[in-house]
Order: sequence, then C-alpha cells, then structure tokens
Amino acid sequence: MSAVSFKNVSRLYDEVVAIDQVSFEIPEGEFFTLLGPSGSGKTTSLRMIAGFEFPSSGDILIQGESCIGKPPFERNVNTVFQDYALFPHMNVRDNIAYGLKVSGVSRSSYLKQADEMLDLVQLPDVGDRKPAMLSGGQRQRIAIARALINKPKILLLDEPLGALDLKLREQMQVELKKLQRQVGITFVFVTHDQQEALSMSDRICIFNQGRVEQIGTPDEVYETPSTKFVAHFIGNVNLFSGDQSNRLIGKSVSAMLRPERIHIHQDQNKPKLIQGKITEREFLGAYIRYQVSCDGDINIIVHQPNHGASDLHPRYAIGDQVQLNWSETAVHNISGVA
Repeated sequence: MSAVSFKNVSRLYDEVVAIDQVSFEIPEGEFFTLLGPSGSGKTTSLRMIAGFEFPSSGDILIQGESCIGKPPFERNVNTVFQDYALFPHMNVRDNIAYGLKVSGVSRSSYLKQADEMLDLVQLPDVGDRKPAMLSGGQRQRIAIARALINKPKILLLDEPLGALDLKLREQMQVELKKLQRQVGITFVFVTHDQQEALSMSDRICIFNQGRVEQIGTPDEVYETPSTKFVAHFIGNVNLFSGDQSNRLIGKSVSAMLRPERIHIHQDQNKPKLIQGKITEREFLGAYIRYQVSCDGDINIIVHQPNHGASDLHPRYAIGDQVQLNWSETAVHNISGVA
C-alpha cells in the first residue's frame, strides 16, 4: 500500500491553475521530496495532503483511502512548518506534549512521552526551557518532536530548514535524514533547494508550473534528466542542440554535459576535443569555475576540482588558451523539449 497517492489531481484558484493533472505514488517509509521553484505547485500539493486545501478535481489517497473532504485532524498526518509555530509561553516539554494533552492523555503519560521525544531529537536537557532560549536548529528539532509524538503515519515538512543559516542547515539535513531512518515513517518534504533535495531524498518529484516534470532518485534526476527544465534546475549544466551539438559531439540532438565531467588542460599530447579561451574564472573553494569560449560561438562552463595549485593541477587565468575533452558517457541526450 502507498502512503500517499495523487490521482489526476488539479487545483484551481478562479482561473489560475496551481496543480494540473498531477499523479504520483509515495511508498510507505520513503523520504519523498517535492522540489521546484516558487509557484510551481509543490506547497499546494503538501497542503492538500495535510487537509488545509482540497483538490478541484482528482483524488488523493492516504494509506489507500480517499481523504477528500476530511479535515486535517481526521488524517493520520502531521505538519512541520518553517516558522516552527511553537507556543512561546510554554516550556519545551509542554510544547511537545500539547497534542497528547488536548486529546485527554494523562499528565504522567504525556510528560513521559515528551521526554522520550526529547531523547529522540537529541535534546534531553532542554525540556524546562522556553522556546526563546533555544537556537534555530534546536527549535526546529522541538517542532519535529511535537509533530512525531502523536505517531503520525506521514510527516509533512514545509521548507523546515529555510530559516537556518547554511552551516546549521547542512547539519540539520544529516540529522533529519537520520531521524527519518530511526522512526521509519514516511516523510514528505517540500523545498526549493536542489542541493537539499539531492542530499536527503530517496526520491524527488520535480514540479514546474503545476505539473510534474520528473520523478526519480537523486542519481536519476541529476545524471539523466528527462527535460531541459530538470537539467537546468538540478545543478549546473551545459546544454547544446542543433549545429552546436553537431560540432561538439557529432550529433544534432539536445545534449547535456555537466561542468564537473569536463577535463581542462594545456597538454597538446592528450586527446583534444575542442580548443578554447578562458573568458571567466571564479574561485569557489572546492572547485574553480571557468567559462571557456570555443569555436567562435560556444561557451562551455567547466568545474575544476581544487586540488591545490601544482604541475599536475595547474590553475588557469582569463585569456589562457586551453583544450577540453570528456568521455562519451558524460554526454546525456535529452528527449524532452520543456
């Protein structure tokens, strides 16, 4: 049984189509990410699973049963928001236990379960503090603990890491994925951050203008995107078609080439595919980004790993003449035209 099923779901706001005939399945226990730019339909889809909105047409099944018309409290799901939504006047333990308290669970029981949740999110000593006394990452973990204490079958996460700084966000990505493996329930995660989606997800559903462009594992959507939109949206990419593609790879097709798959050198003895001149250079820490102008009208982006300047790994300057080559397997033909 799937945890969630979308069956030809559409959502309209007057004449605006937010979701357009979307279908997908989320298996039990999967970390499933809805990824896309602002306005693409990912958050609307999450809100329909939660019960905050309803489809204009189609059906949504949770645990094999249609949830159309069911309010949020009748669905075995819980939602974690970007702004945490913690009660500022309550301490952390009471925040976590709130759902159990209002449902009539005894005080001794809900306090015990709250402490178990604090252990789960690795914050056993903060139960008596107010939310204002915690860091952003700690507050986010408390919000997750509060959502998990009711033992939902599905946890919905609406850009939960968006308010955190880069280092903390990266740390929370690791912790959140580890937590999902521990509890073993289905996570449905919304983000516009491609790197976040690649690092955390079992599968990614990529939205664009209310439609699903591609669903696949992180490897699949990165290495073999099905449309030009996906290729552009996931990572950095060189795209060629028509005459340019024919000159570069000998085929007049839509072709994708990731910058890190291209070799840049000045060794005349190596197999040489194309000559060019460096027109831009950016030092980005882990790698150096070059733009190379080739054959008059072709600009190719190259990422050279930063191994430190040496004879084996020289660094090039704007204006340097270089050669580029790549393996045949580095080129991916894109059949879609989106």
